[in-house]
Amino acid sequence: MSRREELEKEGWRKMFAGGGERLKEFVELYRELGYEVHLEPMSEEDFPPECKGCAVLASCVEYKVIFIRPKKAT
Repeated sequence: MSRREELEKEGWRKMFAGGGERLKEFVELYRELGYEVHLEPMSEEDFPPECKGCAVLASCVEYKVIFIRPKKAT
């Protein structure tokens, strides 16, 4: 089972990938909307085909994939 499948089984839903300030803004936004937020490093499958072989691909490792799920009642 892939990491993505494990997360989906636990109720996480993939939203998108981002980095820097924009990533921080969306993490905060989702939390304010009542979601749990989980970040995963980008895997090779997260990059579109046109990114394969790109000379600056290594600089994209700072990007994270945002997963959300509703907060569990406590």
